[in-house]
Amino acid sequence: MKLYYSPTSPYVRKVMMVLHHTGQIDRVALVDTAGTPLAPASNLLAKNPLTKVPALERPDGPTLFDSRVICAYLDAAGEGGLYPQGDSRWDVLTLEALADGILDAALAMTYEARLRPEDKQWPEWVDGQWDKIARACTAVNERWMSHLAGPLDMGQIALACALGYVDFRHGARNWRAGNEALADWYTGFESRADFAATAPPAG
Repeated sequence: MKLYYSPTSPYVRKVMMVLHHTGQIDRVALVDTAGTPLAPASNLLAKNPLTKVPALERPDGPTLFDSRVICAYLDAAGEGGLYPQGDSRWDVLTLEALADGILDAALAMTYEARLRPEDKQWPEWVDGQWDKIARACTAVNERWMSHLAGPLDMGQIALACALGYVDFRHGARNWRAGNEALADWYTGFESRADFAATAPPAG
């Protein structure tokens, strides 16, 4: 299999953590893929018309894209147990969706600062994206800590990757303020070997 990836993408980091967790990291060749909405990656056009990473090229089927689809596929292939059956499955999927919402907002903030001309940037819109992140962190801190104390699942991985990206690109905004329980959980998660192994390079 081939994984089209960028080492700084938090969506890729989710996939890489699943590969580590399920022992499949050596089965995948990494294809460095750089692009932005303004300059799509040419080597990805034929694999994913959205030209987004991650994308997983398989020998026995069409290329998979969207990190949630890829993570579910790899978890099933590797029998990782990150998506439990029964009622708890919906909790995991909901937490994963919330984490991806944090990522979507944080990435939108990044693109606004990096791709939009300075005189056309909209600070109020950026603050609105941050408000989504802040509300999500508060909700997790107030309602999800008992779930986070349970066995590792895909919701936890997605949340850790989301918070890691917020630290990486928007650390000055300090999502930890008022979310001490969540901050303590994240500190513990940072000690995981698979989380450390998938950290983005500085810069």
